[in-house]
Amino acid sequence: MLLPVSTWQDIEAWLEKSRTIVVPIGSMEQHGPNGFIGTDALCPEIIARHAESLAPDDMLVGPTFSVGCAQHHLGFPGTITLRPTTMIAAMVDWTESLMRHGFERIYWLNGHGGNIATIEAAFSEIHARRSFDPRGADNRPGLTLKRRDWWDFSSVMGLCNRLYPVGHGSHATASEVSVTYFGYPDRARPEVEMSPKIAPTGKIGDAVQYRRDFPDGRIGSDPTQSNAEDGKQIVEAAAAAVLEEVRRFAA
Repeated sequence: MLLPVSTWQDIEAWLEKSRTIVVPIGSMEQHGPNGFIGTDALCPEIIARHAESLAPDDMLVGPTFSVGCAQHHLGFPGTITLRPTTMIAAMVDWTESLMRHGFERIYWLNGHGGNIATIEAAFSEIHARRSFDPRGADNRPGLTLKRRDWWDFSSVMGLCNRLYPVGHGSHATASEVSVTYFGYPDRARPEVEMSPKIAPTGKIGDAVQYRRDFPDGRIGSDPTQSNAEDGKQIVEAAAAAVLEEVRRFAA
């Protein structure tokens, strides 16, 4: 079931059988010369929705939290970012909105490495607010929060390493671009040339440093390898892993 195209009655009925929801979370940042700005939000959304299509009665997918922490990409037009404090506040509001309706298990499917620290800080803030609530156990329905990075399943990482033994990279990777090409094949840009073929690697600091050291936006990657066929394989592997884990999480 997809929350954005459900009615409130649909969600009320869902809550009679399950207290679990999956929330894709990502970022709105540049992804090199042939990668979409929305890549980090699109990847978890595409994967979550594919997983839901396999078993719509077992999984509820919420709206995508599509803007995350991406200050280091602000040297590239189109990037939109939140400060960590803003993102934490927004995640608290999303979580407490869902809790008010009775959700007790929230599975955040993450698509951006730069979100990890802030997501975990948001979890700490949410739990702290509950701990400081003077109403205590009288206002304490269960709450379990989980972050899963979509690429961090062994089956997915193994597949990506086999598909791209050279030039997979760490930003604007061949795998994430392929996932978006599978989701939006009419938007794919396979003809874009890049130089050097494999981008340089290095540390990430602020936006000025990033644009200076990684002028086309990539880090260590060669996304000219990306294609929708590979993306299909990656999405199928990730969706199967997500569905299995969400079923365990909801039990």
